[in-house]
Formats: sequence, structure tokens, C-alpha cells
Amino acid sequence: MFAKLLFIFVTIPLVEMLILIKLGEAIGFWPTMAMVVVTGIIGASLAKAQGFLALNRIRSELNTGKLPADELVDGLLILIGGIVLLTPGLLTDLAGFSLMVPAIRTVIRKWLQRRFKGMLSNRNNIFVSGFSQKPEYTDDFRIEE
Repeated sequence: MFAKLLFIFVTIPLVEMLILIKLGEAIGFWPTMAMVVVTGIIGASLAKAQGFLALNRIRSELNTGKLPADELVDGLLILIGGIVLLTPGLLTDLAGFSLMVPAIRTVIRKWLQRRFKGMLSNRNNIFVSGFSQKPEYTDDFRIEE
């Protein structure tokens, strides 16, 4: 778990900075900054629109009496995509924009569902009752003088 967190919070930002520095050297500082700001704005508005669509699908499923499991996962993926889009960088923008595409979200959602079903089916369910058997008491409590 530590290695994953290290990768997410240290390695990815370092790679993003290197890419932005190289891009800045290639096209200039201001075009690079403009690209970062514009992708953030577009990403935020796209996440908002996709989020409202997901919310409407959740409401529709609830109104028909169905459990909106797929729609909830889609909403979570849209939220993650929106957060990732707000972080500056080209790789995170690519990941965030890909989470805004419904077809890609469907593939990721199905993969997540298979993974969680596998995790749940491989668990060892052990149920232990609160009381096992009649406790043994001894009357061997004497005070000797």
C-alpha cells in the first residue's frame, strides 16, 4: 500500500513536472500555462455536465425502484476524473478526460465490478458466535488461615 501511495503522490507529480518543463521548452512558457489552464476549465465544465447526467440517471433508476449500482460507480468515476482534471499536467488530464468518456467508463466500471466480485468471493467468511459453551465455574475459592 505504501508503494502505491508513494507512486501516486511522488512519482506522478515528478513525471508531470518533467513533461511540463519539456513542453515549456518546446512551445514556450505562456502557451504551456494556457494549455494547463484551458484543460482545467474544460475539464471542470465537462465533469459538471457528466456529473449532472449521472445524477439524473441515478434519480431515474431510483424512481423506477431499481438499485442504481452502475450509475453510482459512473458517478464516482466522473468525480475522480474531475478531481484529476483539476490537477495540472498532461498525464492527469489524459486520465481525467478518459474518465469523462462513457465508453471508457463502462470498460473501467465492468473491470472494477469483476475485481470486487472476485475479492468478495475469495474471502474466508468465519462467523463466531458471542457465546461458545457453558462456562466452567469452580467453587475452589477458599480463604485459608
